[in-house]
Amino acid sequence: MKYPVITIAKYTFLEAIKNRLFTLGLIGIVCIFALGQFAGELAITETHQVQGSLVGFVMRLAAVFVISLFVITSVVREFNDKTVDMIISLPLSRYVYYLGKLSGFFLLALVFSLLLSLPLLLYAEFTQVALWVISLMCELFIVIAFCLLCLFTFGNITTAFSAVVVFYLLARSISTIQLLSRSPILESTALSQQFMNKTIDLIAYVLPDLALFTRTEWLVYGSGNAGDLPAILVQSVVYISLLSGAALFDLYRKNF
Repeated sequence: MKYPVITIAKYTFLEAIKNRLFTLGLIGIVCIFALGQFAGELAITETHQVQGSLVGFVMRLAAVFVISLFVITSVVREFNDKTVDMIISLPLSRYVYYLGKLSGFFLLALVFSLLLSLPLLLYAEFTQVALWVISLMCELFIVIAFCLLCLFTFGNITTAFSAVVVFYLLARSISTIQLLSRSPILESTALSQQFMNKTIDLIAYVLPDLALFTRTEWLVYGSGNAGDLPAILVQSVVYISLLSGAALFDLYRKNF
């Protein structure tokens, strides 16, 4: 079954090339680099750090939203064009189609991450940029798996993309929300506040802690080290496995 998976992954990656996704990435890199240079001119102190933090932050957001939007529109187009029906009609298991699409999108995320990391070498050490890129790849892998789950569940571009945006923003900020919910200025003994704290803790327990991923301080202060990778890799494996299992469940229960 490995050869159909490779074939589907190959054509998924070629679709990104034909849609000029990498051309868009290059244009985005130039624009973000220009924005960083402009911000450096405005900064009074720590010009280099300001440029690196801004470029890294915008690069990460651009990668997440461009990749997620491409994944969603690509798969929805296949459903609308009945391409999925044709593939499913072949003597192949549905998990082969899923693994092929997932592998193709993972390859796209890998190449896209490497492409976006090139300007960061001007602002940070190679080891810090390498750690940042590995973390960004893991972050994109989780987002891609969630995109496919939303597509098989909702089957609608607007709903799926909105769910991905909410998921990503919550996963990035849930640690901060937890800290704010326990602020000493709040009435912690109130029943409503306790209920809110428990609800936030439950959401944080379910979501991946993306605040640990692709941190800007690695580029600015060089604080990243190999000890940061295990937590990132373990979370990535766990959540990709869970999301893939849920997506396959939805794919198998669909009637084509």
